[in-house]
Amino acid sequence: MKLWGRSAWPLQVAFLVAFLMLCVDPLSAGSRNHRGSTVSYQVKQGTCEVVANHRCCNKNKIEERSQTVKCSCFPGQVAGTTNARPSCVEASIVAQKWWCQMQPCMDGEECKVLPDLTGWSCSTGNKVKTTKVTR
Repeated sequence: MKLWGRSAWPLQVAFLVAFLMLCVDPLSAGSRNHRGSTVSYQVKQGTCEVVANHRCCNKNKIEERSQTVKCSCFPGQVAGTTNARPSCVEASIVAQKWWCQMQPCMDGEECKVLPDLTGWSCSTGNKVKTTKVTR
């Protein structure tokens, strides 16, 4: 009877903590990926959602932004950009690098494909936003 008395409470606490860790770990394992802990959820078909934003400045003090996006596109569509937001676009636009056909710029901005076809720029007045596509 002495085992469950006052002297055994550290053992009981350790057992409880170990039990809780075993119960919680399998639940959280499904929401992890190889880069760390992130929430896993389904995206409605035909849509894209931003799952992470990244922002920094390079050595020339030019602000660089990037996003991690999760898309669930219909057959014949791929992840793209429409009105400066992630969206599903026709696959032929991306395959042939006709970037401006997916209307990536906001209203009032002019779209121009970069000379090397690696992306596009959106400009209004003296403000230019350049987007390069990386895989």
